[in-house]
Amino acid sequence: MKTATAEAPGPAAGRRRWPGAPAGVVLLASLLLAAGATPTSAVLAHRPGTAHVSHRTPQAARVGALFRGSLANGHFCTASVVDSPGRSLVLTAAHCLDDPGAGGDLLFVPGYRNGTAPYGVWHLARTFTDPRWDSDGDEDADVAFAVVSRTDGARVEDAVGGNRLGASPADHARVRLTGYPDSGEEPLTCTNTATRISAGQLRIACSSYSQGTSGSPWVTGTDRADPARTGTVVGVIGGHEQGGDTDEVSYSSVFGPGVTALYRRAVAAGG
Repeated sequence: MKTATAEAPGPAAGRRRWPGAPAGVVLLASLLLAAGATPTSAVLAHRPGTAHVSHRTPQAARVGALFRGSLANGHFCTASVVDSPGRSLVLTAAHCLDDPGAGGDLLFVPGYRNGTAPYGVWHLARTFTDPRWDSDGDEDADVAFAVVSRTDGARVEDAVGGNRLGASPADHARVRLTGYPDSGEEPLTCTNTATRISAGQLRIACSSYSQGTSGSPWVTGTDRADPARTGTVVGVIGGHEQGGDTDEVSYSSVFGPGVTALYRRAVAAGG
């Protein structure tokens, strides 16, 4: 679980670290070697990418931290701006909206760094989750959209732009994760290969994605010819184990027809 709580302000005790290739990866490598794969390709498929503090780029500005009531309360999840007709839509994990202690106003702060809100503070006016999540917390539906607003009537996508919404990629696609661990005040970025582990789940290995990074977007297809570097968001940290029980491995629900239908519901409501 990668949602920060008042009881668990940092990484959970007992989380596994990644001192090298763990036993599971060694076993996987031996099995793939027997099947004809090279040891290097077998291990690299699951070796974590190294996260670093994100540079101040247009892509990073579209990602923000979620707060309860006030920036003074600390951030607990991550969200990002998605391109939409209403230019007022953000994407996160459904479980980020479930905390009964959330209470009051939920706030999105794009480009948040070190206590500052360079692109303003945006209120989550309406939220949208999949009926499968609402009924029984289906991990394959751990995705949510929110229409955001500001008191001056501005639109968030006009301020920072937005990533296109896409379907989850085929196996072994390169994606970029950007998110906010609750133990830090700047976003982390990591690029690595995402793999499908089931019909409804994706997996990626990136170091340091601890509590607070739930909702972090998985972005692919950045067009280097585009000055704004518009990308396509194909996942968010969530799903299996509500995003993962270790800092080095993260999951996402697969983006398919259910996410598309949810997006359309949010757009119809003004997002």
